[in-house]
Amino acid sequence: MPADDTDAERPEHAEDSEQREPRGYAEHPEEITVRDPVSAPDAEGRPRRITRRFPLFTRDTARPEGGGRAAAGDAPAPARQWPILLVVGLVGLGLLLTALDVFRYGTLLIGTALLVGAALRWVLPDVGMLAVRSRFTDITTYGILGLSIVLLAMMAQPEPWLEIPFLKDTLHFTVS
Repeated sequence: MPADDTDAERPEHAEDSEQREPRGYAEHPEEITVRDPVSAPDAEGRPRRITRRFPLFTRDTARPEGGGRAAAGDAPAPARQWPILLVVGLVGLGLLLTALDVFRYGTLLIGTALLVGAALRWVLPDVGMLAVRSRFTDITTYGILGLSIVLLAMMAQPEPWLEIPFLKDTLHFTVS
């Protein structure tokens, strides 16, 4: 067997089939010599190779936390992915309303759909493909984008539903 970087992890066998401790193992952790920053001892004091480098070939991708099916595996595909289908359906309806010249309600529905996505990500343990990153990052991203879209829709001209006075003063200051 060719020698590689992980020789310190696997035991070497003697010819008489008697197993002995691998190279670098010690009875006491104080006796271990750390050769480089990536061979740190584990909890039992044995050196192990730890590297922060990415592998040359990706063999698999870890699912994000909560990325499991939202329904049982024997359910049909739409039922297993209902959270993402709900959010995408609401966004699609909002885009349709926007295209039909009901701009304010369409964009409000798009922002609300993202806020619903954030709420689903927070409440449900498994949301299927709605889980893209970590739970915190997903909730933060969906929440900030959804809230921003809702606020912008409420401030849209003409006849805004929400007026923020300092924004108007800032605009007049920068234009004049």
